[in-house]
Amino acid sequence: MVVVSGLRKNFISDYDGLADQWWDPRGPLAPLGWIARARARFVPRPERPDARLLDVGCGGGLFGPHLAGRGYRTHGVDLSALSLREARDHGFDTVTQADIHRLPYTDEAFDVVTAGQCLEHVPDPYSAVTEMCRVLRPGGTLIVDTIADTRIARFVAITLAENIPAPGRPTPGTHDHRLFVNRERLLSTARAHGVELRLVGLRPHFGDGVRYLADKREEVRMIPIRSTAVLYLGVGKKASAS
Repeated sequence: MVVVSGLRKNFISDYDGLADQWWDPRGPLAPLGWIARARARFVPRPERPDARLLDVGCGGGLFGPHLAGRGYRTHGVDLSALSLREARDHGFDTVTQADIHRLPYTDEAFDVVTAGQCLEHVPDPYSAVTEMCRVLRPGGTLIVDTIADTRIARFVAITLAENIPAPGRPTPGTHDHRLFVNRERLLSTARAHGVELRLVGLRPHFGDGVRYLADKREEVRMIPIRSTAVLYLGVGKKASAS
């Protein structure tokens, strides 16, 4: 999803052009919805009545339905204006067009900050994580999922996923392996800003995948695994102020 300018000349227009496909269960953005459901399992119960959640790189708002009724005021930020319209129409209370390297929020403004499948699309994901930690209040939860900078991830996410004709296939050229996110550096960046992340891998449920390809199922469950070598999620709390 679009989160920063300057990645390549046509990047914003790529996602603006896909804005009407965010909610197509067999379209190129469908897997992002599967991952959003998995991410939602890590969102904690709000600890106060006015709790706020920020979804960074929210795209068309695929995370929104999974937050409904959970007690958060939801905010989404993205660079794609057309995608933000979709997010607003699908449950986000507030949406803002902005660069995630310079989040337009005050320090410690949110109880939960999430970022799903966006860090691997920005030239400096670690500065983006720094910003996410900045706007997260002490005791708040950071949740990010992204793609590892490994050879196997490059093979799975690009060679296979983008080149095998199938429903849910990402548009060829969606990913640039040079932007895949180093796990150790992600951990150290978050740690330097008070968040100790725990990593878990994710993969599609095999049986669901088979039924999805056979047009017998509209969604594929993502299940947790030990290996973080391809798709992984990090979750952790920001240390409380001493």
